[in-house]
Amino acid sequence: MPQLDFANELTLAQVVWLVLIFLALYLLLSRWALPMVGAVLEHRAATIATDLDAARQSKDAADAAVAELTAATRSAQATATAQIAGAVATAKEAAAAQAGVLNERLDAQIAAAEQRIAAARAAALGALGQVAGDTAEAVVSRLTGNTIDRAIVARAVASAMTARRAA
Repeated sequence: MPQLDFANELTLAQVVWLVLIFLALYLLLSRWALPMVGAVLEHRAATIATDLDAARQSKDAADAAVAELTAATRSAQATATAQIAGAVATAKEAAAAQAGVLNERLDAQIAAAEQRIAAARAAALGALGQVAGDTAEAVVSRLTGNTIDRAIVARAVASAMTARRAA
């Protein structure tokens, strides 16, 4: 193969220059370029680590804020529930007191009405005795044509009304 003919001076010179160029590139990369790339990678790793630490701290702070907010919300709900229960209890007590006052007033009105009814009944029964006596006198006098003694009629009406009340 003519490319690998080392007896030729040109091939030997090309191989020597190839070795020299590779050596120069190796030295240039190992002494100058690769340390710069390494520094950039270290700086990048440090920045990422710092950012991750900051993100963890922010997450911890956010979690603490969420926990505080949750506790505050629960506390507010408990306070509101207690206030609502207190208001409901107060309203129930007020309603019970008002119902008691209304029941007393209605009981008083019912008692007064029962007294008026009893008085009206007594008056009606008293008038009934008078009407019954007058009616009995009128019926006897029409049927017999004679007048009857009022005392006899009053005793008969009283006796009939007593028997009626007992039944």
